[in-house]
Amino acid sequence: MDIISAILWPFKWVIELLLVSFHALFTTVGMDKDAGLTWVLSIVGLVLVVRAALIPLFVKQIRSQRSMYVLQPDLQKLQKKYKGKTDRDSRERMAKEQMELYKKHGSSPFSSCLPLLAQMPVFFSLFQTLQEAQQSKHGVGLLSEDLSVSFAQSHFLGASLSETFLTATSDSVKIIAGVMIVLMTASQFITQRQIMAKNQSQATQNSQFAQTQKIMLYVFPVIFLISGVSFPLGVLIYWLVSNFWTMGQQYYVIRRMPTPGSLAHDERQARLEKKGKLSPKSTEIAEEIEAPQPSQRTQPVSKARAKKKPKGTK
Repeated sequence: MDIISAILWPFKWVIELLLVSFHALFTTVGMDKDAGLTWVLSIVGLVLVVRAALIPLFVKQIRSQRSMYVLQPDLQKLQKKYKGKTDRDSRERMAKEQMELYKKHGSSPFSSCLPLLAQMPVFFSLFQTLQEAQQSKHGVGLLSEDLSVSFAQSHFLGASLSETFLTATSDSVKIIAGVMIVLMTASQFITQRQIMAKNQSQATQNSQFAQTQKIMLYVFPVIFLISGVSFPLGVLIYWLVSNFWTMGQQYYVIRRMPTPGSLAHDERQARLEKKGKLSPKSTEIAEEIEAPQPSQRTQPVSKARAKKKPKGTK
């Protein structure tokens, strides 16, 4: 067993447990055990369990992402402060001050990738499970040889779940795989575009972080478009359903907890005002409360007033 297989082994065991459990549930209620629909619904159940388990990571991602937007003005000031300074000491001081900013705001430039990175072992494990099932191999856990063959040979909309766009045996399979790849790519693009269009404040739209987000907007969909032709249909179904989950989850979060100063924040304020739950001036009041207030200046006492005795004293 190589190191990658050793790392993926526990993930494959859990995936097989979930797949077999959902498959047993659906066959218990009367569905055909070898039908493609039964296995597709089992994959959907797998997605729901995995994504529900990743909700804490997603919440952390959203909070960190909002913090990244908030700290952009301070980050831009820091970059201007060290602009043109290429000596080693300046670079080290800039890196140190930058890490202090991240720590102060409780953010990290890599946090937005956490849910995606956390899903990669599941994704590759499912990929290997389908490949081994195509060869009628016994799984590492509850996926027996019979279930493995059933999984690989099951058909959905006339296409085998183990086939890819490149290994398709008919034009209909290529069409189904092609449509799913396009939908997967489009959903990835829309999800990223949703953040940039509605959940960025105007102050951060020209920041380096925003520029990186723009690059990712086009890079990730292209990666999925190119690599998707080698994904089995079962994996495409997993990724497509997962992307739809992300779209809905992100829409809910942006609508309910938008970044201050963004278009989504303005729209939420307008909705609350329309419902009478927010006065027009409450936003300004809230901003004043959240803004650091200068400490009240103590009025200096002149020498004449200091020497003046209050009434009633001798």
